[in-house]
Amino acid sequence: MLFKKLLPKEGNFFEMFNQHAERMVEGAQAFAKLVANYADVNLREQYAREVDHAERAADKVTHEVNRLIHSTFITPIDREQIHSLINTMDDVADLIQDSAETMSLYDVRHMTEEITRLTDLSVRCCERVKEAVGFLSKLSDHDTAVAALKTCEEIDKLESDADRVMRSAMSKLFREEPDVREVIKLKAIYELLETITDKCEDVANVVEGIVLENS
Repeated sequence: MLFKKLLPKEGNFFEMFNQHAERMVEGAQAFAKLVANYADVNLREQYAREVDHAERAADKVTHEVNRLIHSTFITPIDREQIHSLINTMDDVADLIQDSAETMSLYDVRHMTEEITRLTDLSVRCCERVKEAVGFLSKLSDHDTAVAALKTCEEIDKLESDADRVMRSAMSKLFREEPDVREVIKLKAIYELLETITDKCEDVANVVEGIVLENS
């Protein structure tokens, strides 16, 4: 009994996953507002700050999870799964911030329909990631495990949709945009936004592995 009391307590990893997912969604939604209000410089800067704030908050959660991995004697799921999940989620938050910063650094002057569509898919992917992560603490329930796997499938479909939008966007860009500088700028933005959905799919794959091993 004394030995058990002396052991480090189990960190509340599931709650921290949820906190990170919330910050990630906040960042994605702020980025979507930035895109929707891009013509208004003041609103653009306001939403860019909100993206930065969400990324920094998510980063703090990531650092805390990685710290607890090394100080917690018993973890609710495999340590490597915890490490992989939180760091892949953090990659998503980083990419959202990178997208906002790249638009500013490249002095992108206007939003295209393709940027809007890829942004919408990115937000939807992030929202599904939050939903999938929220199921992890209740995997002993069969229906919850099934719901988690279904959500992961939805993320995969959204990523496939983003792939199609990306291919169409690139084709249109190289066929119709005469300004080489604009081609370079927009190509970089399209690739970043599509990578957000790719990374969300990576998160879904990690979640799927956790579900299959622990349900």
